[in-house]
Amino acid sequence: MTKAMILAAGQGTRIRPLTKGMPKPMIPILGKPVLEYIIEHLARHGVREIMINVAYHHWKIENYFGDGSRWGVEIGYSYEGVREHGEIVPRPKGSAGGMRHIQDFSGFFDDTTLVLCGDAIIDLDITAALEEHHAKKAMATVVTLPVSREEVKNYGVVVAGDDGRVQSFQEKPKPEEALSNLASTGIYIFEPAVLELVPRGVEFDIGSQLFPLLVKQGLPFFAQSHPFHWIDIGRVTDYWTVLQRVLKGEIADMRMPGKEVRPGVWVGLNTRVNWDKVNITGPVYIGSGSDIEDGVTIEGPAWLGNGCQLRAGSHLVRSVLFDYTRLNAGATFTDVIASPLYVVDRGGHTTYQGEEGTALRWGDARA
Repeated sequence: MTKAMILAAGQGTRIRPLTKGMPKPMIPILGKPVLEYIIEHLARHGVREIMINVAYHHWKIENYFGDGSRWGVEIGYSYEGVREHGEIVPRPKGSAGGMRHIQDFSGFFDDTTLVLCGDAIIDLDITAALEEHHAKKAMATVVTLPVSREEVKNYGVVVAGDDGRVQSFQEKPKPEEALSNLASTGIYIFEPAVLELVPRGVEFDIGSQLFPLLVKQGLPFFAQSHPFHWIDIGRVTDYWTVLQRVLKGEIADMRMPGKEVRPGVWVGLNTRVNWDKVNITGPVYIGSGSDIEDGVTIEGPAWLGNGCQLRAGSHLVRSVLFDYTRLNAGATFTDVIASPLYVVDRGGHTTYQGEEGTALRWGDARA
């Protein structure tokens, strides 16, 4: 019976300010946390026992997912933190260190274990990947995807022989120095013996520390490459791009919630829109309790969370509004992610509420 480990203890610094109030795996796509899509996918492939390591804002993950019974799985949590000056503070143990901590505590990883990052949506055929892992009698497997030569600088690159055996790694190499274009997707398959190589009680990383150890010792460590969607939200700019793709319907099995009231326009419950006096072109989702005043223009792809308000004459273009975001009358927002407290443009530049010199006019729809 395959088990799963979802890595969710990181701070998500590269995707701030989206992670100021939530852990990265809870960032929503079509109103659902990224982590929920991962758990649903594991359940589809019969993976029922799932451990999640947590640290920053850990209660937000634990309160939402509970014991996992809603998804037909069992979920356990491993908190990573320390006491400093009387306070409990998060202190991640590294991806491999977090797994070793669980293993030392209970011996949970007593069978083949699928390891996933909690911040990427995938539609990998898990069953086929596990079959290949077992057929090769691998101790460890890394799932890879080919990327363009220009993109290698953003990823850990795997160098493998014709038989798939891993020979070496390059961490975010320059395009001209890359020895391969196979990017590690952060999806791994481990046999229990792998964790015996991880030292106890220290921070230890899978990609930069454990994998070179496997190669050095000549253990059966293989790379797999399957065609599948891998939607990584490592940076704010990735998140904006992903949402644009999802709203356009480019990703299978990601359906718009709500009711389609006209072609390409979906609404949640209790929305207020005078359809004859607004100009809305899809794909657009308008969340429950949202108020779209007369004279508003929305050009999709656009997503409005619950309780948003677009005041008269405002203009929203290819943007995402988190819950309870208000656009002031006549304001124009183009290619942004906005919350009641901040606006991030597609280049990653953040403007905070109350900042002097900004032409942006927005606020909290609850006020």
